[in-house]
Amino acid sequence: MLCKDTLNQSLPMYRIQSLLILLVLLFVSACQESSVEDAAKLITEQSLLEPIEVLSSDEFEGRAPATRGEVLTLNYIIEQFQSIGIEPGMEDGSFLQEFPLLGQQVDGQSARFNIRHNGNVVDELEYRTEFMAWPSNEAEQVQIENAEVVYVGYGIQAPEFDWDDYKGADVEGKILVYKNSDPSYDPDIFEGDSRLYYGRWSYKFEKAEEMGALGAIIIHTTPTAGYGWSIVENSWGRERFALQSEDNGNGPVPEFNSWLTSESSESLFSYAGMDLHEQLDAAASRDFEPVTLNGVTIDVNLSATYSDMASNNVVGKITGSDPDLQNEYMIFSAHHDHLGITNPVDGDSINNGALDNAAGVSAVLNVANALKNVESKMKRSALFVLVGAEEMGLLGSQYWAANPTVHPGKVTANLNLDGMQVYGLSNDVVLVGYGRNTITDVIKKYAEEEGRVVKPDPEPGQGYFYRSDHFSFAKIGIPAIFPNRGRDYVGKSEAEIAAIDSANAANYHAPSDKINEFWDLEGMEKDTRLFFRSAFHIINADEMMKWEENDEFEAARLQYLRELE
Repeated sequence: MLCKDTLNQSLPMYRIQSLLILLVLLFVSACQESSVEDAAKLITEQSLLEPIEVLSSDEFEGRAPATRGEVLTLNYIIEQFQSIGIEPGMEDGSFLQEFPLLGQQVDGQSARFNIRHNGNVVDELEYRTEFMAWPSNEAEQVQIENAEVVYVGYGIQAPEFDWDDYKGADVEGKILVYKNSDPSYDPDIFEGDSRLYYGRWSYKFEKAEEMGALGAIIIHTTPTAGYGWSIVENSWGRERFALQSEDNGNGPVPEFNSWLTSESSESLFSYAGMDLHEQLDAAASRDFEPVTLNGVTIDVNLSATYSDMASNNVVGKITGSDPDLQNEYMIFSAHHDHLGITNPVDGDSINNGALDNAAGVSAVLNVANALKNVESKMKRSALFVLVGAEEMGLLGSQYWAANPTVHPGKVTANLNLDGMQVYGLSNDVVLVGYGRNTITDVIKKYAEEEGRVVKPDPEPGQGYFYRSDHFSFAKIGIPAIFPNRGRDYVGKSEAEIAAIDSANAANYHAPSDKINEFWDLEGMEKDTRLFFRSAFHIINADEMMKWEENDEFEAARLQYLRELE
C-alpha cells in the first residue's frame, strides 16, 4: 500500500531542459499576469511534449497502480502542481486522495459451468474459450447447483421510454440471461444507434443485483458488444480490480457474473427448445416478457483469491476570485495510470502509455498553468483531478464520485482528457457527449471562431461516453464532456490517414504506445488552447452548465442541486 510519507523518497531527477522550461514559465507568470490570449500561448508543442516524455519513459514502468511507477507518477504530478502554484485540493492540505483496491484472481483450472437438462449434465463449458465468470460479492467460493434460468432480453427498465423488460416477473434467486446493448431500431427511444448506459454490460450486472438475482449471464456477440470474444477473455481472465467494499464476501446477491460465447448461448437455449437468434430478435419489442428456459438449470463452481492494495488520485485547485462564485468549480480530469509491465511483445514488456494517457495528463497540466496566469480573472474555481486506476474500470474517478472533495451540485462542468490529437492539425474536433449538455455550445463557439467544426462521436454504438472517467462525474449529475481527436486532417493524404489509424489501433493498450514517427503535436497544441479558452468561458459564465432536458443524467443533477437549497 502506498503511503504519503514515502512518496518523496522516490523523487527522480529530471532533465535540465525540463527545469529550464519550468523556470521560464514561472518567471513569465511572476512578472505579469497574462491576458487570456497570452495565457493560451503558453500552451506550446514543447510544453505539451515535455510531460509526455517524462511520464511515458521506461523509468516510469507503465504507471500501473500500487507500483514504483505510480509513486514516480504521483511525485511528478505533485511537483508540477507545486511549480505552477496549484493549491492542494484535499481538506488535509495534501494533494493525494488514496483509495483502497481489491484484486481478484479466479482459478481457471477449477472453474466449472455446467448446463443441465431435466437434471442431467448435458454440457460442460470450458473456461476462457466458452465462458468467463467470477464471484461478484468478494466471495472466495461460489457453489451453485440446479439453478433456474430466465432470459430477460435487454434487462432494461427505462420508464422515460416506457420500457420494462421484467413486466413484474419474480426473478429473485434465479440466474438471469441478458442480451447485450440496447434497442437501436427507433431514433426516438434509446437515441437510436447511440448506446446509452442501458446498453452497457455494467448496467446489466447492476440490474441483476437490484432484482435479487442469483447470477447474471451476458450473451456475447461481436455486433452487440462491439468487440470480439478475445477482449472478453483477456479483460476478465486476468486479475481484476474493484474498489473495496465492506461486505468481505458476505455481500448481496448475485453470487456471480459471467459472459457466454454466442455458440455456448445457442446450446443453452437449444436445450430449452428455443432458438437463440429468435429470442435475441424478440428482445427488441417493447412487449417482450421474461422467458424461463424450461427444463434447463445451471451449475457454477468458482474459486477466487484476493489481494489488498491502494492507488491515489491527485487533486489540486485554483481558487476563483469572485466571493459569490469561488465555491463553484470546474473539474479537469485525466487518468494518470496505465497498464504497467506485462508479457513482452517483440521483447518489450513496458506499456508506456504515451497517448493513453500521458498526453491527457500533459494537457491538464498545461491548462492548469494557463489558468494560473489568469487567476485573478477567474470567477469560479478550478479543480484538477488526475485519477488512478482508470484502466481497472474507472476506479479512481468512481472513488472521487463516491467521496467528492466538493459538493457535486457546486460543480459547473467536467472536461475529461483521455488521449489527445497527437497526429497533426485537424479542421474538426470530436466531442463524445456532443449535444447532451451546454458544454457543447461553448466549445462550438470557440471552435467556430477558429474556423473549425465540432462533430459528434462517429461511432455512437460503441458507447464511448460510458468508457472514460467523465462518466463517473456524469453519474453524480455533473455536466461532462469527453473530447476526442478529429479526423479531418490538414495536409494529409488518405494513405497517410490510413497509416495513422492503423498505427493508433495497433498501439492501443500495447507496449508500442510510445511517441512515434506519426506524432505531430501541432494539433494537440491547437486543441488544448481551444479547451483552455472554452474552460475559461465556462468558469466565468453567468450560469452553471446543465444537461439538456430529459438527458439520462439530468435527474441526478437536479437531485444534487436540490440538496443545496
